[in-house]
Amino acid sequence: MTTATLTVTLTKAGRTKIRYPAALVADTGDRISVRAPWAADGVRDFGFVRFEPGDVFTEHFWRTRWYAVKEVRTGGGVLKGWYCDITRPAVVADGAILVEDLDLDLWVSADGASVLRLDEDEFAASGLAESDPRAAAEAVRALDALAARAHAPGGLTTLLT
Repeated sequence: MTTATLTVTLTKAGRTKIRYPAALVADTGDRISVRAPWAADGVRDFGFVRFEPGDVFTEHFWRTRWYAVKEVRTGGGVLKGWYCDITRPAVVADGAILVEDLDLDLWVSADGASVLRLDEDEFAASGLAESDPRAAAEAVRALDALAARAHAPGGLTTLLT
């Protein structure tokens, strides 16, 4: 039995930010989960976490929710944490997952002690609130909901089981 491979494409402001192959893990009809190695070149050091070659991302996209949750582990399986992109709901078709990044992000450390709201300045500068007020409101609601879930008992794992 072979594992299905999908192409994940993340766009931002109408441009492709990154595209990479990922192995299908599960598809519930609303949530589609895939696994892929760190797809960018080299190391990305955010200060609070480093993404680097060998890291493995198990990514969860929803067709009806305005976010994606990415569980990040070292190549040896040690959990680093969860990186959450605020996005429009994923479009899944023809072997591809297409998601549009709306600038807002959330980082949750492996122990759940650190929950960081990221890129709120980029979101404010994006002009989305003026060009698409409904999407901007959904994005803010999604970030608030994920942050609240991250602080609740069980954290983000309750979304993924």
